[in-house]
Amino acid sequence: MTEASAQFAASHEHVFLGANHERNERRTWLVIALTAAMMVVEITAGSIFGSMALVADGWHMSTHAGAMLIAALAYLYARRHAKNPRFTFGTGKLGDLAGFASAIVLALIALLIGWESLMRLTAPVAINFSQAILVAVVGLVVNLVCAWLLRDDHDHHHGHSHHHDHPHDHHGHHHGSGRDNNLRAAYLHVLADALTSVLAILALVAGSLFGWIWMDPAMGIVGALVIARWSWGLIRDSGSVLVDYSREGEAIGTEIREAIEVSGDTIADLHVWHLGPGHYGAIVSIASKAPQPIAIYRQRLAHVHEISHLTVEVQGA
Repeated sequence: MTEASAQFAASHEHVFLGANHERNERRTWLVIALTAAMMVVEITAGSIFGSMALVADGWHMSTHAGAMLIAALAYLYARRHAKNPRFTFGTGKLGDLAGFASAIVLALIALLIGWESLMRLTAPVAINFSQAILVAVVGLVVNLVCAWLLRDDHDHHHGHSHHHDHPHDHHGHHHGSGRDNNLRAAYLHVLADALTSVLAILALVAGSLFGWIWMDPAMGIVGALVIARWSWGLIRDSGSVLVDYSREGEAIGTEIREAIEVSGDTIADLHVWHLGPGHYGAIVSIASKAPQPIAIYRQRLAHVHEISHLTVEVQGA
């Protein structure tokens, strides 16, 4: 390795965190604090006033708080270890790992809600409508505030760039916004709580006005099905990132081929994979009868802004 190459290797970083990583981390901790406070209030008040509805909703919120804690710890760990060389391509995928775990928790919550609702259809439980509606409304307000905090703005962020003339070239580009599955997981947990609150309010109002006790467990089943659908979407998307299956990667690969395969140059091997929110890595092996300097191929790919880490190999055809 030459002195210049050694200096490049020492300075080359693999920080592939999302554009709003620190902001999302702060907001997730704030949402956890709000959810935990509401949880404590509900469980305490329910125990004092003998309301099982309050106690049950409090423990229900605790499961979502636990799932959001997974998201917050993932943000913290990914940020603190972003420059740890043991993570070959950085810590950008930790959010997807946390999102996958959180999606499993969300699926279990949907299963529990569905089961409890089925049990209540077969064995109806007496409901204190006025108190239950009050709890549902307060819970909805807290969840809407949390959902607003966890919304994804899809801001744009600029990456790093490196210059290196070795045939195995690593290069960073500006990159656009990318979906943060960790933030999405926390958002869906809050949204699931908000959905159950809305459905509960509708069911309780109908029950108090028309005596339709069955509406409460029926809405519970509807909520469970919707939450299960959200869970499956998150499992599919975060799991795809973890096993390097990417629909966006196919589109980027097409862009790379169109840019490189001109003037008789062909791509012998191509790999595109997700490194983190808004970041993609690419390995491009080019076969050419008249090999050009690496800088030429790098310039051809300068417009593919999603690539944050690029390796180019050139060989004679």
